[in-house]
Amino acid sequence: MLVYIIRRGLQSVVVLFLMSVLVFVGVYAIGNPIDILINPQADQQDRERAIAALGLDKPLPEQYWTFFTGALHGDFGKSFVHATPAISLILERMPATLELAFAAMLIAVVFGIPLGLWAGLRPNGIAGRTIMAGSILGFSLPTFWVGLMLIMVFSVVLGWLPSNGRGPTVDLFGLIPVSFFSVDGWRHLMLPATNLALFNVALLIRLTRAGAHEALLQDYVKFARAKGLTNRRIIGVHVLRNILIPIVTVVGLQFGALIAFAIVTESVFAWPGMGKLLIDSINVLDRPVIVAYLLIIVTMFIVINLVVDVLYSALDPRVRLTESKG
Repeated sequence: MLVYIIRRGLQSVVVLFLMSVLVFVGVYAIGNPIDILINPQADQQDRERAIAALGLDKPLPEQYWTFFTGALHGDFGKSFVHATPAISLILERMPATLELAFAAMLIAVVFGIPLGLWAGLRPNGIAGRTIMAGSILGFSLPTFWVGLMLIMVFSVVLGWLPSNGRGPTVDLFGLIPVSFFSVDGWRHLMLPATNLALFNVALLIRLTRAGAHEALLQDYVKFARAKGLTNRRIIGVHVLRNILIPIVTVVGLQFGALIAFAIVTESVFAWPGMGKLLIDSINVLDRPVIVAYLLIIVTMFIVINLVVDVLYSALDPRVRLTESKG
């Protein structure tokens, strides 16, 4: 296990380096932030001073080397717009995005797995067919449209839930601001979390349904029935444990996707997370913030994949994380 983690860590360093080059070149080669940040009426001398102050007068390789050496020490540069470290802006917004992603994934797991299991155990029943039809809607409906409909119904028409913003926060461990400790915080969280979770609920329903349907046809389930085991034990021990292996993999990957692609939901509900910060930064070509955000997301995906692999080996004794060449 330790050898495997060390090897994955070394691979992650290589991936991060390659991604930093691609992200830096891709972001810094598109557009000119000076055209947005500087008044069009400014003379050439003012423009040159601004370009030099932002370090944009240097060749691209030199700019990357400055960025790379700074990133090794946790310095991703200063925001062009806010004149503060880019990493500070992102870390300030990160708790809101993580809270939203955790809530969305919790909703997806709580509803997706039981509904998928129900549909898999009774595939020809009315409830099973209705659940599968609902999962198709979850895949098909655009996220931004669902968000607008949720606001229209629950905020405008019924007036039950707020349509934007984040509720009052409390510092968890004295460091991390979270809003789920208050009723008003949950009220602000419900709509964006539901909107973000809808696709993953549909995904888990279909994945669980397929796994349960296939597991019921296996010999070990038939043998368990022949032994006289109750349906609850067969489903809980023999069926659910086996279908959890692909589910854990998908949940881990989708959790990373929730963090990375919560941009639309955060924009619709004005949720003050990293996604909204990224959109605002793209609008003004705030390059340090964009690059720092993308590299942090890549790092999160790498860590999540490692955790998923470890959990995979814990769920399936046949899988061993060793230094095998596979």
